[in-house]
Amino acid sequence: EDRIFGSILPKATHGAGAVGPRLNNDRLYKFSYTTEVLVDRAKGSKDGSAGYRISSDVDVNLVWRDPSSKDDQLIQLVISNVKIKNVAPRSAKKNIFQGATTQSLLGEKKLAALERPFMVHLKNGKVSSFYCYKAEPASIKNLKRGVASLLQVQCRSGKVIENDVSGRCTVEYKAAQGQVTRTKALETCKTAETGFTTYIQVLGVSGESSSVTVFTLEDGFIKSAIAKETHILAVNARRTTAAKIVSRQSLTLVAIEAGPFEAAGKNVASVVKSLDEKLFAVGVAAEKVKSQCKGCQSLFEHWQAVQKQFEPDSLSKAIAPRSFLALIQSIRKAYKDEILQVLKRSSKTALPQVVDAVTSSQTPDSLDAMLQFLNFADPKGMVLQERFLYACGFASHPNERMLQALVDISKGKIGSKDIKESVVIIMGAIVHKLCQKGGCELPTVVEVKKMILEGPDSTQVESDIQMYLLALKNSLLPEAIPLFSKYAESEVGAYCTISLTALQRYDVALITDEVKQTVNRVYHQNRRVYEKNVRAAAADVIFSSNPSYMEVKNVLLSIGNLPKELNKYMLSKVKDILHFEMPASKILRQAMKDMISHNYDRFSKVGSSSAFSGFMARTADATTTYSLDILYSGSGVLRRSNMNIYGASNGALLHGLQVAIEAQGMESLIAAKPDEGEEDLESFAGMSALLFDVQLRPVTFFKGYSDLMSKMFSMSGEPMNVVKGLILLTDHSQVIQLQSGLKANAEFQGGLAIDISGGMEVSLWYRESKTSVNNRGAMVVTGNVTVDMDFVRTGMEVSFETEASLDFITTVQFSEYPFLVCMQMDKTTFPFSESLTKYESLPSGKSYVSRRGHKQLLPGSEFPLHQENSNMCKRVFDSDW
Repeated sequence: EDRIFGSILPKATHGAGAVGPRLNNDRLYKFSYTTEVLVDRAKGSKDGSAGYRISSDVDVNLVWRDPSSKDDQLIQLVISNVKIKNVAPRSAKKNIFQGATTQSLLGEKKLAALERPFMVHLKNGKVSSFYCYKAEPASIKNLKRGVASLLQVQCRSGKVIENDVSGRCTVEYKAAQGQVTRTKALETCKTAETGFTTYIQVLGVSGESSSVTVFTLEDGFIKSAIAKETHILAVNARRTTAAKIVSRQSLTLVAIEAGPFEAAGKNVASVVKSLDEKLFAVGVAAEKVKSQCKGCQSLFEHWQAVQKQFEPDSLSKAIAPRSFLALIQSIRKAYKDEILQVLKRSSKTALPQVVDAVTSSQTPDSLDAMLQFLNFADPKGMVLQERFLYACGFASHPNERMLQALVDISKGKIGSKDIKESVVIIMGAIVHKLCQKGGCELPTVVEVKKMILEGPDSTQVESDIQMYLLALKNSLLPEAIPLFSKYAESEVGAYCTISLTALQRYDVALITDEVKQTVNRVYHQNRRVYEKNVRAAAADVIFSSNPSYMEVKNVLLSIGNLPKELNKYMLSKVKDILHFEMPASKILRQAMKDMISHNYDRFSKVGSSSAFSGFMARTADATTTYSLDILYSGSGVLRRSNMNIYGASNGALLHGLQVAIEAQGMESLIAAKPDEGEEDLESFAGMSALLFDVQLRPVTFFKGYSDLMSKMFSMSGEPMNVVKGLILLTDHSQVIQLQSGLKANAEFQGGLAIDISGGMEVSLWYRESKTSVNNRGAMVVTGNVTVDMDFVRTGMEVSFETEASLDFITTVQFSEYPFLVCMQMDKTTFPFSESLTKYESLPSGKSYVSRRGHKQLLPGSEFPLHQENSNMCKRVFDSDW
């Protein structure tokens, strides 16, 4: 073979100065070409994959060369003898291509288009222009571009920016004797079709991609080009839920024959025109291929089939989030009027869940449908209005238009004060997400930033100031830190608590010495007396903000001189930091070497308040931790209960859940003396939830003595709903344009059905109080990867699902001191299942499907808290008998 090529290609015509491949005049280069695509799980082998292979002959010849530049060439390519087969050997029963001809698969017109000659203008080894018939189907043009991508090669090493079917990409060439390796940095590729991904890294999807083509050159032209491109996408929190796409191309020179002579002409455009007037320069980058949907359900048909799964009874089952994710996909393809039809025809009980789905779809049509459907002036529509607002707050990739819609709502008539507050609080969350994506200077974001930053100082109304502070807490704007610092020293306890808990959410690098001084002043009461829960919140900020040795020592020295229960809380906090190896534990150990700050007198204080952290789950990919902090008043009534769940994955942290119950001014009920600084507090109990980094509007159980008394006598013990609904957690959509001209679509979605409720009961008769937080949830994550050509479709779905419930109950008996406190945190036995489906199908309906999966029951457990609590629970339950 070498001898034949050597005799046909005289060495003299190709000097070492060639930039790229050069063709000889009056020669026809005959190549064999194959391209294949396969999809599978990340560690799957070729034999088990779904996919297909296209093979053909490709004839290449020189049409014209610029007389003044040998590296400026117009080349013609002709594809023939096309075959489409399975990518892996299959039995006849499982082979969708069995008995099919290329013409029956592609259709006569498409096959004719594929076999029609096309031209490539190759300038210095790069494809400068691509010529074919404009009317050819986009999928056919893209396949031709895929072949042309294997002619693009430079003979010298170096990095360049190139245009090809994949887009505009950074490419590195490494040239060795007779061989060139081209490595494409796929993450740099700029394409017309872009996707989106969720802003929460812990719940997101990450990918690895590679594209390498190895060219073998002989006598200045391509002898072979072998390309392999791989894309792996995995869910960060569970990396086994992953999909892999592999694309291979191979172009091999088979023979060189006598071919047509060069055409005459001054430039490429005139030569092309003279040869075939129907040939046009159509661009090198891939064109968008519209997937034909034959027999697809309309949105309303889809809704009719799944509406039962949206009833409240289904919300704790995995079928609810699974149906929710599927409905979102349908809504994303639907028009406003179709969406409105579903909203108007839904049952009253399913409608809140439909609002969750429509809002989470985040398309212009879905937002328009919601804005037309909801009437914010009507106070009766509060449930649906709040569900819409919360879904905006949890939006995976909100845009400026969504924020503008909330601005417009806030300026219009709002029938409910609670909704007015929620609108502003959720605006803060959207500002944070837009700023994270680099949109902090968008006009609407600038307007909202100004409004919420100026808000607290623009009013005297207590609820409005709290509303603006909560919006700022969600926004995490660095400009809000001085405001939080100021309000942390306020005379109103609620402002202090919101400001201090907000400061704790910021990156430690933003907490300046000035802010630290403010927080220390609050804890040590240098300027005024503060409520216990405010001082406890200040202590949390001190410990989480990289404290100095003196700050830690001063906190330790304060223990023993604090109100009884705050003493016990702070002791518990210090022990928890040490036991859980938190960032402050190192400096805390140093300070505790000093016997003045660490001695028996200080560390033996009694009480019932506590702080404890532990692990809920630890896997190779993610860690889930929980913390429970409880602070009581000296009389035994709950002052603050704070339950947190955090998720961490690959260095990213997510505040998954916080449920804080606060109570104050209850001492008059049990004829007890209030603690210092709490003598004039109005009776109040309420609950505040933070979910997936979004602070929600707090819920009030009762406010004022008369409200308290009426609730006391009507208390059913039924928990009060805090948040209920369907949330889109993971949302990743990506178009992967392969170098072969084929295109893959990747969609990963994760949905959560959640029901969080909480309650507080006080029995004066038994001198006992009980607080409960009940969390019910079902989660489904699915990943879909499809390679959808108009003549064959292949793909896979990976998914996992689970249902779980978590209850946190605190029972307090305050008939004696120290009072008896028992905390229980229980997780029920829950199911977990994973599945993998691979498929191939033809428009004729012929298909192949392969399914695998496994299910397991994970045992329930009571989460461990400190030993002291276990001892106390025994006493509480013994005393019940």
